[in-house]
Amino acid sequence: MSRKDQSMFLAPASVLDYRELARRKIPRQLFDYIDGGAYEEHTMAENLDALRRIRLRQRILRDVSEIDLDVELFGERYRLPVALGPVGLMGMYARRAEVQAARAAEKFGVPFCESTVSICSIEEVRAAVEAPFWFQLYVMRDRGYAKELMERALAAGVKVLVLTVDLAVVGARYRDTRNGMTDPIPLGKKLIRALDLISHPRWLLDVPIGGKPLTFGNLERAVPGGRNPAAFKEWVDSQFDPSVTFADLEWVRENWPHQIVLKGILDPEDARLAKEAGANAIIVSNHGGRQLDGVLPTAEALPRCVEAVGDGVDVLVDGGIRSGLDVVKMLALGAKACLLGRAWAYAVAGAGEVGVSHILDIIEKEMRVAMALGGETSIHALGPHVLEPR
Repeated sequence: MSRKDQSMFLAPASVLDYRELARRKIPRQLFDYIDGGAYEEHTMAENLDALRRIRLRQRILRDVSEIDLDVELFGERYRLPVALGPVGLMGMYARRAEVQAARAAEKFGVPFCESTVSICSIEEVRAAVEAPFWFQLYVMRDRGYAKELMERALAAGVKVLVLTVDLAVVGARYRDTRNGMTDPIPLGKKLIRALDLISHPRWLLDVPIGGKPLTFGNLERAVPGGRNPAAFKEWVDSQFDPSVTFADLEWVRENWPHQIVLKGILDPEDARLAKEAGANAIIVSNHGGRQLDGVLPTAEALPRCVEAVGDGVDVLVDGGIRSGLDVVKMLALGAKACLLGRAWAYAVAGAGEVGVSHILDIIEKEMRVAMALGGETSIHALGPHVLEPR
């Protein structure tokens, strides 16, 4: 669909339609931050292309009147094998966006994962929902602050800690550099950025005026510059720890009594080491193509990692998932569940809680169609047999 065609639709029908809504509503610098990837964005594009290349088998004359999409993850039963993955800074995209997304997830019956760098704090999300949610944590140099965050998460009833392990250093994101999001810029370019902000009145009313406080709710003490990009970058540079190894997971286990999930696994050997280190689950992820450009798309890395861990460790996946058909493909490749990242980010930026609820409804309907036309009645029976040989 061309951009001209996209601007004419009367109601969003897909995740990509919500991408277009988000593009029109929010400032370009914010849209590019969430929409962009590392370097030339080859891996980000390949995440999408790898899923497009996978073909589903169509089968006929089977009883598909009842289709089971429920899944159990970490002792909880969910309506779909889908979670809203951790996405930072979302409260800059819509008013208290993390709360809106958490509410949508709770009402629909899927998990929500709160990011360390969310605008809304753990406590604010906890006050807004009754369902348990997950918490994502980076391995920081300041272990005292990391421990404090885990204690806050425990106090909020969190039972699943998603430890992001693919940020030893931060990949270069050219769009952010071009938009002045990473380094100090001269006054003239600051004025251009300011013009970008004020030229989006709906966003201005929704977020800067109606969405305060615009600080990192989980990092208010750690990032004294609030939402200032330079202060955030300084914190990232000082806190992301390139010396962390699998041995450091023992420290996390000492301070976290519940489920530990490692996010950022691409290599089967790392998947095996994660299992040996005591991870309860792994998430096959290349950070949405936002870290090392040129690595495998997750749809290709997934089967190898599933084989490497065998039984006893659940394997989840993210990267390029934009539809219910994508979810079915990932499950057929061995994932137990999928995490949505940009998909819900576009939706909340474009239409708030209603948008997030809508994309979950879209994904469920698309999954049911894919299952029925593939002659399958349960996600638990999916496997390579539902895919055309490659």
